[in-house]
Amino acid sequence: MKLQDFLGTGEKWGFEAIAQDSELTRQVQILLIGLGLLEPPADGNFGPVSTAALKKFQELTKTGEAEFLGAVTAKKLIETKSEDLPKPPLKLGNDIASRILKYMLAQDYQVFTGSKEYNIVYIEGIDGDWTLNSDTPNGFNDRRIVIEVVNGIPKIVDHWQATTEPGRYYTFNPMNPEGAARIKFGQYKAWAVGMHGNAERHEALVQVAPITVYRDFNKDFQRTGDKQDTGLFLVNQHWGYDAPSNDIKNASAGCLVGRMRQGHREFMAIVKQDRRYVSNNNYVFYTTVIAGDDLLKKFPG
Repeated sequence: MKLQDFLGTGEKWGFEAIAQDSELTRQVQILLIGLGLLEPPADGNFGPVSTAALKKFQELTKTGEAEFLGAVTAKKLIETKSEDLPKPPLKLGNDIASRILKYMLAQDYQVFTGSKEYNIVYIEGIDGDWTLNSDTPNGFNDRRIVIEVVNGIPKIVDHWQATTEPGRYYTFNPMNPEGAARIKFGQYKAWAVGMHGNAERHEALVQVAPITVYRDFNKDFQRTGDKQDTGLFLVNQHWGYDAPSNDIKNASAGCLVGRMRQGHREFMAIVKQDRRYVSNNNYVFYTTVIAGDDLLKKFPG
């Protein structure tokens, strides 16, 4: 079945019926992805996230076809362009949340603006008052941030002391002979809720898709000149065992680490309220990693 087959008919397919037709599902998903209402890929599985996206489309376009796909929804899906959809304007000011989103938009990164759609961001070399620090190696001198856009206005839900880099121990004793992993600045859709660690196993965002890292073979705590490596490296988002601010110890071999156990629990509680995770516990989260000096250079306060 294709959407074109609904036109001019009285066909009414419930969401369970759509799920039984992989060809129709994929077509609907491709169009919803193009409209920015669904994240890729179009996998042919019409589950809770795809259902929510289709319902959102029907609401935005006022199809009058709640709980089913009919001729009106099919026609609108085929004909609607992303610019046709009503969107609350993104109201960006000069606050830090706005500046972070301005930076992300300038980099052509995904910015999520729906209610309970959280943007996970790490900023390297910045303190909790949003000023640059010396980004000294082996310290928790980065920031883990969760941003939500509410009625077009970005808000920092919460933020915590963190590190985006491996500590001294794993820099000099790397788990990979090519060198410790230091994540490349950018945005990745690569983490799902899972468990991290052995001796003190805890809930975390675990890497489930490839990311790119630099291999610090010369052990100089820098990315410059280092070889890039892309793959699955167990670069998780976990807690730092309450290690001292100025000594990562063995809390990070290249992961994205919140220093305090309690702060990490708060982080996980927030991201698990994301509507996409609530609909699908296998949801894969985007995370953005930014250089603090680049952010403040391009979007100063």
